[in-house]
Amino acid sequence: QVQLVESGGGWVQAGGSLRLSCAASGRTFRSYAMGWFRQAPGKEREFVVGISWRGGSTYYADSVKGRFTISRDNAKNTVYLQMNSLKPEDTAVYYCAAAPTVVAGPGENEYDYWGQGTQVTVSS
Repeated sequence: QVQLVESGGGWVQAGGSLRLSCAASGRTFRSYAMGWFRQAPGKEREFVVGISWRGGSTYYADSVKGRFTISRDNAKNTVYLQMNSLKPEDTAVYYCAAAPTVVAGPGENEYDYWGQGTQVTVSS
């Protein structure tokens, strides 16, 4: 069982930056690939980025490539999402998720555990 708690969301002007954190409970965190997803108002939840269990592999959605960076600290049971050059279209609730595998892709069904989400609002 893994419990995930996101933090770091908030309001920022376009071009600004935010850093999201996702703290995981449980000693098996390092056994999970992790992902960030987001859901904008009136839209389906979409994949943002994923990272392998040791952090050696990452996979970004085209919409955030070059602007967002995912990382993880297995000693702290935490995964991070550094978001730079934010745009109004990045406004969404951001969720972290854990997949019981070495590497996970963009499919939601790969992920067994989800956080409650944190709101990110980017104003123009």
